[in-house]
Amino acid sequence: MRHGDKIKNLSRTASHRAALLSNLTAQLIQYKRITTTLAKAKALRVYAEPIITRSKNDTMHNRRIVFSYLQDKEAIKELFGVISDKVADRPGGYTRIIKLPRRIGDAADMAMIELVDFNTIYGKDAEVAAAKKTRRSRRSSGAKATTEATPTPAPVAEVEETVVEANETTDATDTTEATTEENNA
Repeated sequence: MRHGDKIKNLSRTASHRAALLSNLTAQLIQYKRITTTLAKAKALRVYAEPIITRSKNDTMHNRRIVFSYLQDKEAIKELFGVISDKVADRPGGYTRIIKLPRRIGDAADMAMIELVDFNTIYGKDAEVAAAKKTRRSRRSSGAKATTEATPTPAPVAEVEETVVEANETTDATDTTEATTEENNA
């Protein structure tokens, strides 16, 4: 029975587990996204999130506490510099775990763990969706807003004239090149 056993041991001794999680956290901070097994990713999230929370308050005390966990000066610089600026307004939930297909060799469950604020794929879509989703009244002023928001189509004649002019210039250069070749021959 495992009643009350809350720590994920990952089949390692305490010192090996601490070194593993420290290295994984340093790599996550450096590369913003790493691929590992699902069990390690879940253990890493519990280990890394309090460390990232410490980086929000840049004091010597917090730097020393984080250094006692990571033992990597470059990771500390990155964490208290770039990452702390991005996560300053986020109240937790700094990482995201995405499940991947099983590993071919041993069929281990694989996952990608990444820092949420550094993902370019999901970040922009989420901001656009959040910006569009606003509460509006159902009064008559809403009818005016929809008519004003409709874009007017661009005149087609202007576009066609531009295309014709571009074709004429290419024809003129082709003719000049042909005459030069005939003169040289």
